[in-house]
Amino acid sequence: MDLAIQVGMIIFVTLAIFLALGVPISISIGLSSTMAMLLILPFDGAMVTSAQRVFIGTNSFSLLAIPFFILAGNIMNTGGIAIRLINCAKLFGRRFYGPLAQANVVANMLFGAISGSGVAAAAAVGGTISPIEEKEGYDKKYSAAVNISSAPTGMLIPPSNTLIVYSTVAGSVSISALFIAGYIPGILWGLGIMIIAGLMAKKLKYKSEDNMSKSQMIKIVLDAVPSLLLVVIVIGGILRGIFTATEGSAIAVVYSLILSFIYKEMKLSDLPKIFLSSAQMTAIVIFMIGVSSIMSWVMAFAHIPQRIAELLLGVTDSKIIILIIMNILLLIIGTFMDPTPAVLIFTPIFLPIVEKFGMTPVHFGIMLVFNLCIGTITPPVGPILFTGCKVGNVTIEEVFKWLLPFYLVTILILFAVTFIPSLSLFLPQLFGLIK
Repeated sequence: MDLAIQVGMIIFVTLAIFLALGVPISISIGLSSTMAMLLILPFDGAMVTSAQRVFIGTNSFSLLAIPFFILAGNIMNTGGIAIRLINCAKLFGRRFYGPLAQANVVANMLFGAISGSGVAAAAAVGGTISPIEEKEGYDKKYSAAVNISSAPTGMLIPPSNTLIVYSTVAGSVSISALFIAGYIPGILWGLGIMIIAGLMAKKLKYKSEDNMSKSQMIKIVLDAVPSLLLVVIVIGGILRGIFTATEGSAIAVVYSLILSFIYKEMKLSDLPKIFLSSAQMTAIVIFMIGVSSIMSWVMAFAHIPQRIAELLLGVTDSKIIILIIMNILLLIIGTFMDPTPAVLIFTPIFLPIVEKFGMTPVHFGIMLVFNLCIGTITPPVGPILFTGCKVGNVTIEEVFKWLLPFYLVTILILFAVTFIPSLSLFLPQLFGLIK
């Protein structure tokens, strides 16, 4: 039997078995990859190479941005920044049907643009605004669906930890270009959710509000300006070349820490808990990257990406059909696999294929992450889905049918992002980040 087939069968069959047995995904990836490596190298060589790949996979300066952005997000969640963003978001949503739901979407976009985490946005924003919506008579299932479906915008609108991981796996892909490329798709996602939420709110008779004085609005905006400046400082500094994404992440930590103490909503005694939580989240992500590096090496050695490319190209040479097949596969993969391991495993497989058709790594990266963002709100794994249900005090069964219109609009936007490259590439080209 061909080596690529043998290695592929061992990796994916054993991975499926381990996952079915409830083994953590990082351990499952490491074990299945090491078992496959035994087909290639003797036992001693396989163990040494596996250990080396874990080190090499995590030995990247750009990956240092991940723990800093995670820490910054946790500080903002505790330090009163989230509530100020929510209050500011209410100004945008008050003239639309379902003003609190519209504010939820905008707040998730703003919070995600600072923390880079969809789960953090769903927890911080949803946990704050859901009780307010309940008091105003909003249906809990509707509120939870809006919060869940809009939270992933933070994984597209920079900074994005998932895009940082992709840039590392894809090779020499500019993080700055990826960050700026995520803006239009992320904003389109948010606008799509707002339109559907508004149509549903009109049917449910959740009317717009216009009972706020100009002085109140000015106070809310001024109160939120220091928090919003973080986006300008970090992203602006990265784009202008003043500092790298990694340095920008450290600046985000310092800025959010100072701001939280100024707001007097965080104490020194809160820091150990924040540091511990951030370290735990970082360890999970970095370990995942390390063990996935073993799998990438094994697949590359066995020429699995080339064989899959030959298989797809043997079925059809149509770029449109192949991209549709990839999107369907990635949507399915996203339903049972977290974005980080999915990026690490499938980037080396799919990127060489799309490059044959002239798709740039930046465009493919946005398409890939967009697909996996949809997976975060889809059962059975969906981390944002579970978080949103928990903070919204609803079950997945109760909220699922309310999510269906939101799934539809995000998939439509996904195909627009896939087949209209300028949605991803216009801003990077405008800023001279790509040709």
